[in-house]
Amino acid sequence: MSARSRNNVVVTGALDGPTVLLAHGFGCDQHMWRLIVPALAERFRVVLFDHVGAGRSDASAWTAERYASLDAYAQDVVEICTEMDLRDVILVGHSVSAMIAVLAANHSPDRFAKLVLLTPSPRYIDDGDYRGGFSAADIAELLDSLDANYLGWSNTMAPVIMGNPERPELGQELTESFCRTDPKIAQVFARATFLSDNRADLPKVSVETLVIETAQDAIAPRGVGRYVHENISGSSLLTLDATGHCPQLSAPEATAAAIIGFAGTR
Repeated sequence: MSARSRNNVVVTGALDGPTVLLAHGFGCDQHMWRLIVPALAERFRVVLFDHVGAGRSDASAWTAERYASLDAYAQDVVEICTEMDLRDVILVGHSVSAMIAVLAANHSPDRFAKLVLLTPSPRYIDDGDYRGGFSAADIAELLDSLDANYLGWSNTMAPVIMGNPERPELGQELTESFCRTDPKIAQVFARATFLSDNRADLPKVSVETLVIETAQDAIAPRGVGRYVHENISGSSLLTLDATGHCPQLSAPEATAAAIIGFAGTR
């Protein structure tokens, strides 16, 4: 099976322009980028895809054994780039896909020109002086709740992740996205996400990198973005005047402008 078919790859925009590859986060699919794609498409070739098990990807390609770690998702990203012969790619990774992007770029740095890490977290669990935002007990409770009642967990957690309680339609959209995900797949991906520790991978990044955080984020709180920035040599840190973990939905104009401003520089 081709990577393009497996991952439901869609290409749009300025086909002769630089390539921007958009990697969505947990419980989402490529539809979550729709508000920023038009702005990007004016000057970039925009490549969208669904992680295996999400959206319109080929679910038959998913196994719990393969996708128990973020490495498999990073391998898929590299396979897409290799099969399509994409070079000098600007890879944008949201949430857990920020670390997937780090792993992909470390594996094949020759394929990528720049990384944009949108609301990243290399580790969600606090560890000594490192503050990821959650205790080990918090994450254990989160995963137990997800296992026991995935739909109920989705209805509770999605609005927290999205933030912006004054705009409930945003939380509802994320809830619906979560609920479209097969609970078995969500359980495995959640463990790969919330139990991962990619702090040691950050100093290995050799690609020019922009770290984007928001002013208020319940999942990747302020300080986590700075940690990522300080551990990737030569990276830049931008704090959007926005709320929530998904600024491509809650603040699409500012998010698109940040990506374009960084991707368009040489």
